[in-house]
Amino acid sequence: MSPASRGKRTDPERRDWIESSKKRRSSDAAAAVFEGPDSWACMNEDLLRVVAWRVLAGEFADYIRLRAVSRHWRSSTVCPRGRGVVDPRFHPRHWRMLPEGYRLYPGHTKLSGRARFFNLRTGSFASVCLPLFEDHLALDSVDGLLVVHRVHDTAVRLLHPFTGDIVELPLLSTLLPQLAPLVNPDELYVPEDTHDYLVELTREIVAAVSFSPNGAITAMLAFHCGYVSRVAFATSEDQQWTLSSWETGSIGSTIPFQGKLYFCDEQNQVFVVDPHLQEGEKELGSPPALSSLPPPKLIATFPSGIQDPYLVECDSEYRQPEPSV
Repeated sequence: MSPASRGKRTDPERRDWIESSKKRRSSDAAAAVFEGPDSWACMNEDLLRVVAWRVLAGEFADYIRLRAVSRHWRSSTVCPRGRGVVDPRFHPRHWRMLPEGYRLYPGHTKLSGRARFFNLRTGSFASVCLPLFEDHLALDSVDGLLVVHRVHDTAVRLLHPFTGDIVELPLLSTLLPQLAPLVNPDELYVPEDTHDYLVELTREIVAAVSFSPNGAITAMLAFHCGYVSRVAFATSEDQQWTLSSWETGSIGSTIPFQGKLYFCDEQNQVFVVDPHLQEGEKELGSPPALSSLPPPKLIATFPSGIQDPYLVECDSEYRQPEPSV
């Protein structure tokens, strides 16, 4: 065998060896950078927390991915579990639960206990196991949190779909004595089937939730079902829901925003319901136990030429406080 032929035969082998050597050196270098004393994995804890809060301000899922990088990153950042509902920074506000199609509701046996979520910002999907829907109904979604109704005892609960955190609100059945006079003012009305009655009542509902620094939560439920055109309100420290003394009347589009309810009526007027607005001043600090809900406040009027205006949240972002280092 001539030297020339031996060279030609060994060239491909040499090229493969060179390429594999480059790959090994590259991977070894990357591992050394990641695992070395000056690597990203060993980032200063204070700096890491600042980075983590900035990431969380953009997307909850990215914050979870950041904490999964290494044990050091996980231990240096705040775990959302246990704080997912009470701390607004951890709300998955860009995520919405998807309806699954004809007769496929959350908890349906064909879904095997899972529900799909869609990210309005990134267009990504997530499938989450939520066995809770075996005995719960979904009423609404606020900042990505699910407002759910437990069937057997009518409890209203706030659920973080990704951490599993739950905050209890009063039983919906506590509204029945207040609703009875609206149905039949001459005598106390006791429905034969309370479950069906409450399910019908919550068929069209809009919820708004506000959060205080000490963990107290104030919730409002706006009903748009037939004879009931009022707003129920309660805090997480209350034992019952209270119905507003005033009616919303015939209203059209309704939207929650930053703990308030906005809606427009047939006269193209836009109103806001703020549970903490008393005598024109917004109370600071922890929300008190409300004895009554302030009436709607007129904030805008559409031109008469606009037919059936529809309210939407436009170009709004949650602004969290800057972290302290």
